[in-house]
Amino acid sequence: MRERLARLYPSARVEILGLSTRGDEILDRSLAKIGGKGLFVKELEGALEDGRADIAVHSAKDVPMELPAGFALAAFLEREDPRDALVSARCERLDELPGGSVVGTSSLRREAQIRSRLPRLEVRPLRGNLDTRLAKLDRGDYAAIVLAVAGLKRLGLEARIRAVLAPEESLPAAGQGALAIECRADRPDLAAALAPLHHAASAACVRAERAVSRALGGSCTVPLAAHAELDDGAIRLRALVASPDGGRIVRGEVRGALESPELVGDALAQQLRAKGAGEILAALA
Repeated sequence: MRERLARLYPSARVEILGLSTRGDEILDRSLAKIGGKGLFVKELEGALEDGRADIAVHSAKDVPMELPAGFALAAFLEREDPRDALVSARCERLDELPGGSVVGTSSLRREAQIRSRLPRLEVRPLRGNLDTRLAKLDRGDYAAIVLAVAGLKRLGLEARIRAVLAPEESLPAAGQGALAIECRADRPDLAAALAPLHHAASAACVRAERAVSRALGGSCTVPLAAHAELDDGAIRLRALVASPDGGRIVRGEVRGALESPELVGDALAQQLRAKGAGEILAALA
């Protein structure tokens, strides 16, 4: 992001303010048990509020569906690959692993889908930064781990990807692979400066995904997936809600206008509720 801004505005000085968030610091418990979404965002919003920072760069999947008053998502950068990746030295497909093999993931969404497809595998929590997670795999704590393709690519670790999981195998999280740029709502000057970096197609897909998640109360405590892509000029949106053990999964799909991503998301949320997603959500409340 700094490099892109420097290319756009050569006379500007772009500095990085490094911050540690609660999500970075608490590594002995799952995200669902320590508060879910917002764990990687709150400290950055504090820096925006008191003027230490002008913009905050987030992974869009970490941004709560409702922003606090006074903040806005000013831009979405062009999306990286939103899919999940299998990382393993033992297999090229999860279904090749023998029963009882341990698979690591930090995501209830991934866990539920793995349990549903391959109940013979044992899924265990996996926290820490990417280097820490890969080290745990390499020392044999896990037979395989599932991570985001985008994160591995951005950190130059693409060679560790053994296989990319199709959405039919592991439907991604809302916003996965996209960077969201946040600023204070009273800074139209920043919104204008960020406009050349905004990628309209990526933004429409992420907005549709966030809409279905928002309508269903999506958080890290709910195994919910949402993935949108452009198909012949329209948004094709798929989503699912699952029980944590993968015993029940409700899936749905809609198509809608690129110009109305929130309406597309709301329509799919209604479809999922009609299929029984509300019962799963009520049990998780």
